[in-house]
Amino acid sequence: MRDLLLIALLAFAGAAAAGLLGAAALLVLRRRSLVVSLAVVSVVAVTAMLAGTLAVAWAMFLNRHDLAVVTTVVAMAAVVSLATSMLLGRWVAARSRELTQATRSFGEGGSFSAPAEQPTAELAALTRELAATSAKLAASRDRERALESSRRELVAWISHDLRTPLAGLRAMSEALEDGVADDPDRYLRQIRTEVERLNAMVGDLFELSRIHAGALALAPHRMGVNDLVGEALAGADPLAREHGVRLVGHGIDTVPVEVDPREMTRALGNLLVNAIRRTPADGTVAVSARRTGDGDGVVLSVTDGCGGIPEEDLPRVFDTGWRGTHARTPTPGGAGPQGGAGLGLAIVRGIVEAHQGHADVRNVAGGCRFEVTLPTAVRAGSGFPAGSA
Repeated sequence: MRDLLLIALLAFAGAAAAGLLGAAALLVLRRRSLVVSLAVVSVVAVTAMLAGTLAVAWAMFLNRHDLAVVTTVVAMAAVVSLATSMLLGRWVAARSRELTQATRSFGEGGSFSAPAEQPTAELAALTRELAATSAKLAASRDRERALESSRRELVAWISHDLRTPLAGLRAMSEALEDGVADDPDRYLRQIRTEVERLNAMVGDLFELSRIHAGALALAPHRMGVNDLVGEALAGADPLAREHGVRLVGHGIDTVPVEVDPREMTRALGNLLVNAIRRTPADGTVAVSARRTGDGDGVVLSVTDGCGGIPEEDLPRVFDTGWRGTHARTPTPGGAGPQGGAGLGLAIVRGIVEAHQGHADVRNVAGGCRFEVTLPTAVRAGSGFPAGSA
């Protein structure tokens, strides 16, 4: 037992000495390439085995022939081990360089193309993460391009929509100033109408900027969906009468919701105004409310008689500045998809999403249906934090 302990101690001492030297070498060379690190690790492992074996052989006082045999065998094993580990290390390093080149390609704006072969589970996991990151970056670039295009369109449309009433105001004010207006009262009424239109446009821009900046402060209150719909219908009724459109509310369940009455009434009002101005005279705009299938939400829907929206345009209806390209019915000076600055539906989506809901649109027979899904109130006092958006 004593001899075995002595042999084990000698083997440990030889291997430990080699290990300490290897650790020091790794510390010095820690910023070098993967090939160098793998070479150091291989040399340390082989040297530790060689040192331990030779230390035991010398301690056993073998004769010169036996000692030479043991030393030769151990040396050959060390050479083969080192050669094999170096070849494997270079192969792993080559795969690592391929992964580096693939990573550089999508870092420069391209797409990530994973190498065909991965030598280790760690590099394979890294490849999967890089592929997922590349997909996210591509989606982010697409969204950025879409937002930039939307911003350009919005600026162009806002500039046009501001220039037209401003030119009219300038002409009317000059006519009044020069005393050449045939009917000054009519001019004054028209000036007031244009000012109100500009004021509404500026208000929409301010509301949209608050939504995009996350500064839409909500003051939620518990209320019934029927009360919310009733207020929106009352506000839109004068416009419906002016356009000869019937407003109909049916199937409105008494469902409690936790919403900011002012903001949500504005969202529903925008939907109703949009529907009224897109529906021809003698048409009908129907409003309904029902629980979702799971009972955790309520769906408010506004159905118009606009004739429908092209399928390719449906995904863009709620985008900022979108107005569509195919008009189904005339909308003189309207604020629907073809009129105004194209902000009303974008504001609807922003307000609804601030209430943890979502907005959608789909075509139905003779028109389209806008749907707003909101979570129902679970308990009194549960609300959204102020400033949530």
